[in-house]
Amino acid sequence: MKKWSLFIGSYAGIKVFVHWTFWIIVGWIFMMHFEMGHGWTEGIKGAFFIIVLFACVVLHEFGHALAAKKYNIPTRDITLYPIGGVASLNRMPDKPAQELVVALAGPVVNIVIAGTLFVLLYVNDELLPISKIDHMSGEDFWFNIMAANLILAVFNLIPAFPMDGGRVLRALLAFRLDKLKATTIAARVGQFLAIVFVFLGFFSNFWLVFIGLFIYLGAGVEQMHESGKSALVGFTVKDVLIAQYTCLSPTETLGNLVQILQSTQEEVFLVTENNHVHGVLTRKDLIKGLSSYGNDSYVSDLMRKDFVTVDTNMPLQQVYEKLMSNNSQFATVLDDGQLKGIVTLKGINEMIIVTRERKK
Repeated sequence: MKKWSLFIGSYAGIKVFVHWTFWIIVGWIFMMHFEMGHGWTEGIKGAFFIIVLFACVVLHEFGHALAAKKYNIPTRDITLYPIGGVASLNRMPDKPAQELVVALAGPVVNIVIAGTLFVLLYVNDELLPISKIDHMSGEDFWFNIMAANLILAVFNLIPAFPMDGGRVLRALLAFRLDKLKATTIAARVGQFLAIVFVFLGFFSNFWLVFIGLFIYLGAGVEQMHESGKSALVGFTVKDVLIAQYTCLSPTETLGNLVQILQSTQEEVFLVTENNHVHGVLTRKDLIKGLSSYGNDSYVSDLMRKDFVTVDTNMPLQQVYEKLMSNNSQFATVLDDGQLKGIVTLKGINEMIIVTRERKK
C-alpha cells in the first residue's frame, strides 16, 4: 500500500490511490459553497462536481498508462492529489513517435469526454453559451463538466514540462534532434512560459504565480534528468557495481548489529540466506528499529521485501530510470540468478558528475 494514500481500485493491473491531501480540496469546495449561503445542498453539489471532475482526471491518467502499456512500459499506480493526478510510468518511451502517442493520450481522453457530453447536451437541447459556465455549480452540471474537460485538455497541452504539452514538444523536436537537445529546448520554452505566468499572476490571478513556479521547477528537473541519462550512455551496472557488501541473516537480532553499525558506513545491508536475497535493510531503518523495537527484534521483522533488482549487463541509463521511477536509492544486482552486489543511486550520480567533468 502507498503511504498516506487510500486504495480505491485497479484496472488493467494499475492500482489507483487517493492521497489524503486530495480531500482538502473537496472539503474546501464544500465549505466555499456552504458559506456562500447556499447551505448543505449546494455544498454537496460543489463537492460532487470536484469528485466527478477528478474521476475524469483519473481517466486522463489511464490514457497515458494504457498507451504506455502498448509499448511494454508498465505503470506502477495512479495517485490523485489536489493539483491533479500522477501516473507513475516506469519510464517514458525513447522513440519520439511513441512518446508523442503516450503524451497525447491523456488530453485526447478529456477531448473524447467533452465531445461525448457535447453530443448528449446537443441532442437534449441543453447546450449553453460558453459565457454561461458556472464553476462547480449544481445547475448546468454536465455542461460545466464538459467545459472543464476542454479546459483540462488545453491546459495540459501547454508546451512546458511537466505538462503533457512539454513532452509533445520534446517528441516533435526529437524527430530531428537528439533527445537531450530536444529536452533542453522544450525545458527552456517551458521556463519562459513559466516566467510569463508568474508575471501575469501578479496582475491578475495569483494562482498563475504558483502554476508558473510549478512549471519552472518541473522543466528544470526534466532537463537535469535527461542530462544525467545522456551522461550514462555506454555504461552498464558493472561500472558502478559494489561487490563488497555486508550480508545479514533474517534470524539475526538487531542488538547483534550494533557493532556493524559502528564499524561500517554502508547505507544498505542485504538480508540473505544461501546466497538468496530475502530482503534489504537500510542503515536508517536499522537505527530506527533499534530505537522503536529494541535489541531483541529480528532482521526479518524490519527488512524491506519490495526492492529493485537489476542485471549486471543492464545499461546504466535503464537502471537510473528504474531507481528514479521507484523512488529507490539502491538495487540488488544478479547475474544468472546469483547475487553479485548492489548498485546505488549515489554511485550513479557520482558517475554522472565524473563523466561531465571529463567532457569539459
